Parts: sequence; C-alpha cells; structure tokens
Amino acid sequence: MKNLSHLFERNVKWASDVKDKNPDFFTDLSKQQAPEYLWIGCSDSRVPANQIVALPPGEIFVHRNIANVAVHSDLNCLSVIQYAVEALKVKHIVVCGHYGCGGIKAAMGNEENGLIDNWLGHIKDVSRFHAEELNQLEGDEKFNRLCELNVLEQAANVCNSTVVQSAWKNGVDLSVHAWIYSIENGLLKDLSLSISSPQDLEKLIS
Repeated sequence: MKNLSHLFERNVKWASDVKDKNPDFFTDLSKQQAPEYLWIGCSDSRVPANQIVALPPGEIFVHRNIANVAVHSDLNCLSVIQYAVEALKVKHIVVCGHYGCGGIKAAMGNEENGLIDNWLGHIKDVSRFHAEELNQLEGDEKFNRLCELNVLEQAANVCNSTVVQSAWKNGVDLSVHAWIYSIENGLLKDLSLSISSPQDLEKLIS
C-alpha cells in the first residue's frame, strides 16, 4: 500500500512555520470565515488563487473547475456563489482564467475527449459567439484571445445569475471582475470588466 506520508510531513512543517510567525493564526482563523473575495478559477494546478495574490488562508473563497466556467446549469458553481454572497457577504467576485488553458485548447480542436466534451461545449459556445473576431486570428494569438473571451463571457454569466441579480436588487455592495493570469510570468491582467450594478451590465451589453 502506498501512502503520502511526505505530504503530512510537509503539512506539519507548514503549520509549525505559520505558528512561529503568528502563534494565534490558526486559533483566530478557526473562529470565523470572512473573506471579501470569491475566486472562480481554473482547476489547473499552476494557478493557485491565494498564492497569486499573496493572501493567506481565510481571505479568498474559491471555486475552481476546468476552464473557469460559470453557467446557469452548474448548480455547484451557483451554490458557491450563493453561499459567498449571502452567507459570507463577499464584496468582489473575480473570474480568473489563464493563458495556455488546456480546456480552451481542447475546445478549439475536433478530437473526441470523452465525458469532458460535454463541459467543453460551453467553451465552443463562446468561440461561436465571437467567431467573427476569432476567425481573423491564428495560432497563439487566437488561443490567447479565446482564453480572454471565455473569462469575459463567464463573468457576464455570473452577473446574470439569479444570485447576483437578486443581490444588486437588494442594494448589496457587490462587484464582478474579469482577470487573466499568465503562467509564464506570474502576472495578472485586468480585462477591464468590473460590474457593480445592473446598470453597469446594461452599458456593457449596449
């Protein structure tokens, strides 16, 4: 039987290092969860939410899936959004994709990948919505642009969700942002989408 004892060893060292720096860290952390941010990102192991923005545990509520998709049919994602908005009272929802996303790349091809093709259909929809722009591009430029467009579409989906719409209707201070991350240099890029009200969303559409 194989075990993962080395990970437990690393955990003990990590916990010890944290307590050396702040003896009350875990005691304080266990008393409450009050993050200001919900991060909807890709499951890619190279894109860890907390580390990217240098925030400690407890500061970001995180939901991750293949290609950072947020659609009205995904009850998992919607439940996370609802809990974050209504229970945790987050003030910001960040949809963050990344360049070089394997899910995006797979959706651009025509190979059969099995079950995941049903999920990648959401990315193919984004590609179809923006076909006129994407058809003018080739290679990495097209790949990178679809990564960006997918983030923008998913952020719009979050804005149109019943949870966020209801929050805005009730005067909740809540903003939705679209970001993308480069694995090659470790830097985030703001895709210049920040929506804080139905009026902001209408301006975006018009």
